[in-house]
Amino acid sequence: MAGPPQTDTDPHTTRPTLRGSFGMCASTHWLASATAQSVLERGGNAFDAAVAGAFVLHVAEPHLNGPGGDLVAVLATAGDPSPVVLAGQGHAPRGATIEHFLAEGLDHVPGAGALATAVPGAVDSWLWLLAEHGTWDLPEVLAYAIHYAEHGVPVVPQLARVLATVENLFRTHWPTSYALWMPEGRVPRAHETVVNTTYARTLRRLCATGTGGSRAARIRSTRRAWRTGFVANAVAEFAAVPHRHSSGTDHAGVITAADFADFVPSLEPAVTAEFRGTTVAKAGLWSQGPVLLQALSLLDHFDDEQIDPSTAQGVHTIAEAVKLAMADREAFYGHLDPARAESVVRQLLRPGYSEERARLIGPVASTAFRPGDIGVPPYAPPLVTAQDAVPAEGVGEPTVQQTGETRGDTCHIDVVDRWGNMISATPSGGWLQSSPAVPDLGFALGTRLQMTWLDPAAPSRLEPGRRPRTTLSPTLLLRDGRPVASLGTPGGDQQDQWQLLYLVRTLAFGLGPQEAIDAPAFHTKAFPSSFWPRTWSPGSLVVEERAGAAVVDGLRERGHDVAVSGPWSQGRLSVVTRDPDTGALGAAANPRGAQGYAVGR
Repeated sequence: MAGPPQTDTDPHTTRPTLRGSFGMCASTHWLASATAQSVLERGGNAFDAAVAGAFVLHVAEPHLNGPGGDLVAVLATAGDPSPVVLAGQGHAPRGATIEHFLAEGLDHVPGAGALATAVPGAVDSWLWLLAEHGTWDLPEVLAYAIHYAEHGVPVVPQLARVLATVENLFRTHWPTSYALWMPEGRVPRAHETVVNTTYARTLRRLCATGTGGSRAARIRSTRRAWRTGFVANAVAEFAAVPHRHSSGTDHAGVITAADFADFVPSLEPAVTAEFRGTTVAKAGLWSQGPVLLQALSLLDHFDDEQIDPSTAQGVHTIAEAVKLAMADREAFYGHLDPARAESVVRQLLRPGYSEERARLIGPVASTAFRPGDIGVPPYAPPLVTAQDAVPAEGVGEPTVQQTGETRGDTCHIDVVDRWGNMISATPSGGWLQSSPAVPDLGFALGTRLQMTWLDPAAPSRLEPGRRPRTTLSPTLLLRDGRPVASLGTPGGDQQDQWQLLYLVRTLAFGLGPQEAIDAPAFHTKAFPSSFWPRTWSPGSLVVEERAGAAVVDGLRERGHDVAVSGPWSQGRLSVVTRDPDTGALGAAANPRGAQGYAVGR
C-alpha cells in the first residue's frame, strides 16, 4: 500500500504541521475537526468546540463511538493551567455482579451484548463540560450533529467493512441494528450516504428538555432528562430482552433506569511524570494512562541512542519497556479507592522502582509476564494465547489485528483556542457493533465491562458501582506548569504505545508534530488484551513495513516474533500545540486511513 504523497516543503511529512494563532482542532474525522473549528470561528471556546465535534463523531464514526459509550478527557483552562481529568467512564450497574455472570454460565464478561454494558457516561459528561466550562447553549452545539444525522454522512470504507463483518449477526440476531444500518436490505457501500434520523430525533428531544433561567440551568435540565427520563427508560426496557452475545449465547442486560441516575461526571487531578523536561499528564489507574508514564520513566534511564525508534535497538528497548509497564497494568491497575490508588501510583512511578524495572531490559526479547514488586501482591491474570481462544459470534472492540489490519476501535479530538483553553478527549464505546441498537433512540449500548475480570481478587474485578478499567488514554503536555500540547489516538491497548512513540520522537529527538505522527509505528501484544477474549501473544511485535528490512531483521535477531503490517497501518494520532510565551498554535493529524484531519488558523 503506497503512502500519502509527500509535501513539497518537508520530505519527511505527508502534510504540513499547521501553524496559526486563532484556534486549532484535530480529530479522527474531518467532519468533527471542521465542526470544532466552526464553533471557534463563531466565538465559542475550546470546550464548546470539543462538545460539538464529539456529537458529530457519534454520527460520522458510529462504528468507533456512540452516545451509549464513555469518554476520558484531560483539560486545562485559560484561568487555571493545572491539568485535570474528566472521568466520563460509567460504572457497573447494580445487577452486574460476578455471581450473576457465573450463574449465566459465563467465565468472562462478553465482548458484545448488553450484559457487558456499563452505565453510559459520554453524553452526561459532555453536557457537564459544556455547562461548567463552555459558553454556548445546547441547541447551538447539537445543531451540527442533528444536521449530519438528518442529512447523512458519507460511509467511510472502514465503516463499510465493519458493517460487512456483522451483517449476518445483525440479520440473524439483532434486527433493530439491521433495520437502522442496512435499511435497504444490504450493507451500505463505501462513500454512500447514511442517515440516522432516529438519533437526530433523540437529540431534538434532549434540546427541548432544556428549561431554566440560565444557560447552565438549561443544560442541567437536559442532563436530568438523559439520566432520569426517556433515554434511561428506553434503554432499560430494551436491554431487558434477551439477545445474542459474543459468547454465542442469549442473555438479558441488567442495566436499569435507576443505574442511569447513579452516574455523576467528575473532575479528578491528573497523574503526572517528567520526561526530557516535559510534564506528561494522564488519567489514573482506572485508565491505562499510567502505562505511558511508567514506560517513559523506564526509558528515561537510557540515552537517546538506545531509544531511537528508527533503529532496531530503539524499537527493542521501547517494546520491552511497554511489556513491563503492561504487566504492571494487569497486576495492579483498576478502580481502587483514592488512598490506595495514590499509594500504588506513587510506588509505580518511584525513581528507584523505574530504575529496577529498566535493568530488566536485556539484549533479548522477553516472552515472560513480569509484573514488579511494589509491596502488594500482584494479580496473576489467566494467560490465554490466541490459538487457545474459543471462537465466538460477535465482536468486542475490533481493534488492531496481528497483521496491522484495523476494523475499528475508538475516536479522538483535540482543541486549543486563542485564550489558552485546551482539551484532549477520547470518546469510545457504544459502537454500533457492540450491542443491538435501541430502536427508539438510534444508538447501541457500550460493552466496557468486558475489561473487568470475574475474579474477586482482581484489582479490575467486576463489581456494582465500580468503574471498569478502560484503555481510553488522552494526554496533556506541560512545560513550566503551562499546557503546551494535547494528543491522543484510538487503538485500544495500543493507544499509549503509539503516543509513546510520538513523545520519544518529539521530546528526545526534536521531530515536529506531523513528522513524528508520520514516522513508522509499531506495537507489542505481549500482554493480556483488555478485550474479549482477553488473549495475549508473548514475544509479539507488529511493525509497519516502512520501518525497513534492516530494522525487522535486527528485531528478529533479538528474539522478537515480528509481524510486518502495511506501510501505513498503525495509529490515528492527532495533536494540537500552544506556545504559552507567544500564543502560537499548531496542529497535526494522522494520514493513516484518510479520515483524520487538523484544521485551524
